[in-house]
Order: sequence, then C-alpha cells, then structure tokens
Amino acid sequence: MAIPNHAFTEGSGASSLTSPPSMTAAILRNLATVQPASELEPRLTEGKPLRVKLGVDPTAPAVTLGWAVVLRKLRDFQDAGHTAVLIIGDFTAQVGDPSGRNEIRRRLSAGEVQGYADKLLSQFDRILAPDRLEIRYNSEWLGALDMAALLDLTAKATVAQLLERGDFAKRFEEGNPISLMEFLYPMMQGYDSVAVEADIELGGTDQLWNLMMGRAIQARYGQRPQVAVTVPLLVGTDGVNKMSQSLDNYIGVTDRPEDMFGKVMSIPDSLLQDWFLLAAWADPAEVDEIGRGLADGALHPAAVKRDLAARIVSLYWGEEEAAGARAAFDRTFKDHRPPEEVDEAVLPPGDPVYLPTLLRDLGLAPSSNEAKRLIAQMAVSLDGLPVTGEEVARDAVLGSILRVGKRRFVRLTAGDGRS
Repeated sequence: MAIPNHAFTEGSGASSLTSPPSMTAAILRNLATVQPASELEPRLTEGKPLRVKLGVDPTAPAVTLGWAVVLRKLRDFQDAGHTAVLIIGDFTAQVGDPSGRNEIRRRLSAGEVQGYADKLLSQFDRILAPDRLEIRYNSEWLGALDMAALLDLTAKATVAQLLERGDFAKRFEEGNPISLMEFLYPMMQGYDSVAVEADIELGGTDQLWNLMMGRAIQARYGQRPQVAVTVPLLVGTDGVNKMSQSLDNYIGVTDRPEDMFGKVMSIPDSLLQDWFLLAAWADPAEVDEIGRGLADGALHPAAVKRDLAARIVSLYWGEEEAAGARAAFDRTFKDHRPPEEVDEAVLPPGDPVYLPTLLRDLGLAPSSNEAKRLIAQMAVSLDGLPVTGEEVARDAVLGSILRVGKRRFVRLTAGDGRS
C-alpha cells in the first residue's frame, strides 16, 4: 500500500530521547481516558520520538478554547520531544463526523472546507511549536483511494462493529437514517492513522470510539496499534453544552483581548474549576485549592473569575494585553463608563431615527425583530441611559455612544467629522 508523503515539517526532532519526569507528568495531566491504559507509559519510555496524531476537520473558522484543550495536550507531547502529526481533515470534513449526531449533517463543499482550513492554519501557532510539527491533509491519501483500495478498507470492519457505536445504535433503534457515507467516516479516520503510522492518537472524550476504530484498523493493516488518549470536553459559556461554534457558546483564541476577557467573565460560577484546569491550564493542586476557597467562602467567585479571565488572555496575548483587558472591563462594568476607544459609525440620514433598523444595519443585532427584543429588554442605551422606544430624535442620537448588551459600543457620527 503506497501512501503519498507530502508532509510539511519544520524540525526533524531527535532520533532518540529521554523525557524528564516533569515532562512525562505534564503529558499524563488532564487526561480523561487512555486505551489500553497499560500501554501509554511504556511507550513514553521507549527512548525514541513517538508520532502523536490529532485530526481536526475544518468545519468552522475559529480555533476555540475547547479545541485548545486537546491542542495543548499535543503541545505537551511536543515539549517532551515527540512529533505532533496534525491532520487537517479536508477530505473527512466533506463527509462530516457523525459523533453525537442524531441526524445526517449537511455536507460541506470543498471550497467551504478549504476556506475554513486557511483560517485555522494561521491560528494553530498560538499553541503548537513550529518544530516537531508535521501538518498533513488527509485528502492526500483518502482522495487517492481507488475502488479496490476502498473495498479493502471496508473489509477491515463489520456492520455489527459499527453499530456498537452509541450514536449509530441509537439512531438505528429510533429508525433515524444512517448513510453509508457516515459509516465510512470512522474508517477513514482510522485509515488516517495507518497513513501517518500513528503511535498515539489524541481526541476529546466524544472521539474515543473513532480512536479505537483507528487502533483496530491499524492492526488489520499490520501496524502496531496506536494508543487512544482523550481529554475532557470544555463546557461552553452557556454552562450547559460543550463549546461549539454552531451553538455560539465559544471563545476563539484570536478573539480580541477585551472580548476574550468579557466572555470569560460571563461564564457561570459552576465552571470555574474546570476552566482553570482546561482553559487556563492551571496546576491541578492550585485548582483544588481554588475549589476549597470557593466552597468555604474564603474566595469570592467574581474575583476568582477575574483572575481566570486574565490568565486566559495572557496565554494568547501576553500579560500586558491581559492587564489592559482587565482595566477595560473594570471601566465598563465596575465604573459604568464606556471603553476609552470606541468604534465610530455613520448615522444615516432621517429624523427620527428608527433604532431597530439602525441596530441591524450596524451589525449590533442580527435582525430588526431581534433589535426590538433587545430594546424591550432594556438592553440598548444611549450615553448610559436605557432606550425605552424604537424611535429617537436625530439630535438626541448624534454624537452619542450607543451600547447594546454588555460589550458592544459604537459612537454615532454624521460622517463629515462632526459628532
């Protein structure tokens, strides 16, 4: 079986290594599952760099703090001298991962996938080191499969095995359709492991079944099966669901520092310990101490959350930007003043000004109806005073700072230098 080898690699890594105990401890920290549990530590002591695979399907434009959990684990392996094999699933993204789905998902076009991939590639360097990094696109080998090779792949698993997967079993029992293409997804992900000869594969806890399928397929192709390693899923800002761009409960690693800080401050108090552990990458002993302080009242949740927000911003922007974001948040929410720097927008002609249309046109609300709802909820203000009606006099608006919700501000101007 010939696999194309068009790898993008910076740094070849060492031919042998002995990881210090502290690096091995870092690798073992924050793990949810290791399968088989007995195989990981022996591989870490083999004295040679391991190939540690992580596959990401480019189905959305942002690297989120949720994605960052597994990316930081991949960085732990890099820091210990192992090779990170980051697979951009440009082929599998067009199929769609059925994990956690109760229906067939919409297929993305090749153009959509490539557009997302281009955006993601510029964000990975916020977390991963450029050396000991191999970036591969799985269209290299999956796109090259002919019918004979595809049939050979499908012979490596049975329908009964695929129906052991929880979401497939549930859909089958409920009579919901499962396409043959969806059945192929975990097999293609497993074939990725064959193509790059993975020693270890990383993923979230929702990926364990796929990772184990990769282990089985490697064995059937005569390779040493990979160890499946999962990390916990980060709950999103809504406090209920895992962080997801489709649910808009996410924070992106390239969000502006002020936005990142403010979004962290909006999370429920119940998430503080998990976010310190998974999003701020704090030491587990410190997280336990924070938990005790919150439980006995020695620590106030708001103060702890401010510290969390500053740490997360510092991870991606540095300490100076984190201090600035904290100051901007305090100015807005503690001192009830607008930010020092506010974007300007030209007020269109007309008197009176119909606010629902204005909010929609300025991108401060997705629609006029949503803008009306925000106004009714007293979530719109001019110079700090809540707006109570949908129409306001032009003179009352011109030069004012329009605020929508907690973090969106804009100064309205005439567009000719006059406010």
